[in-house]
Amino acid sequence: MAGLALFAIGYLFFIPAASARSYVFFLASLFIVASGAAFLETVANPYVTLLGDKKSSEQRLNFSQSFNGLGAVIAPILGGQFILSGIEHSKEELQQMSTRGELNGYLQSEANTVKIPALIMAITILVLWLLFYFTKFPEVKEPDADAKSSKFSASVLRHSHLRWAVIAQFFYVGAQVCITSFFIRIAEQGAGLDEKTAGYYLGVYGFLFMAGRFIGTFFLKFVKDYVLLSIYCVISVLLCLVAIYGSGIYVIYALGGIGFFMSIMFPTIFSLGLVGLKSNTETGSSWLVMSIIGGAILPYGMGTLIDIKNDDIQAGYIIPLVCFLVILYFGVVGHKVKTVESKPE
Repeated sequence: MAGLALFAIGYLFFIPAASARSYVFFLASLFIVASGAAFLETVANPYVTLLGDKKSSEQRLNFSQSFNGLGAVIAPILGGQFILSGIEHSKEELQQMSTRGELNGYLQSEANTVKIPALIMAITILVLWLLFYFTKFPEVKEPDADAKSSKFSASVLRHSHLRWAVIAQFFYVGAQVCITSFFIRIAEQGAGLDEKTAGYYLGVYGFLFMAGRFIGTFFLKFVKDYVLLSIYCVISVLLCLVAIYGSGIYVIYALGGIGFFMSIMFPTIFSLGLVGLKSNTETGSSWLVMSIIGGAILPYGMGTLIDIKNDDIQAGYIIPLVCFLVILYFGVVGHKVKTVESKPE
């Protein structure tokens, strides 16, 4: 409930942020939205893993998170339709607009395009909040959990598979944000597409991400979760090489393929990291959610690399490639559960 409330508040703050055209105001609004997401991920993910047979927890988590992919499909399409104008003025044109006193009005009109989508999001989330408020959910716990629930601490990281899951999640979220954040630019530079068309392909990328989660959920019935994770990592590494060294539409095809194959990584890493934690499940979940800070750190590294390479966007995709290699290690070795001595919390 708190997570949904933060979501709605954050989106409402987009409206005055657009009026003020303040970058810091937008960042504050995004921080509130992200806080809501952190609340939901911390609580909802372990909750889903406990709603049923432990052997199928990865399938349930992948299936529930498949609907995140639906948002990944819809958001770029709506964003391209209602936010991106498709008009790209040159520096000379912007200078002429400034001379004529038209620049401020133009910039404000561009900023105002986020207001209606943000308001619609806030209202939709409020309706969802009301549905959750009037719906009774069962309280579930690990059947073999200790009677005493653990407090949040770093001691849970003595479980090596959780440590590696936190590391893998850090690099996964970093890779995902790197790929999506620079998608429009690599589509323009590497494939020669315009902004609007690139936005359309970003929507296709989101569709492949969603499809990958549904199909991955099906495959998990027949393939071990860590095996499927490892196979998908190998394929993602190869596709990154195509994105780095390829040209034309093949770059877009490679990025679409990465979206498909990295789709199962977040929920699969999450569920593998929580195996056997018993009363420490909630604490382990918190650490896994905190690891999404990789989505803030690694894109900065990618941007820095792109600058060093003289604005070569494709060269920057070396960063996601390295990320998938780290996740591959987790899938092959790091996920293995090792017995640890119990220590008082």
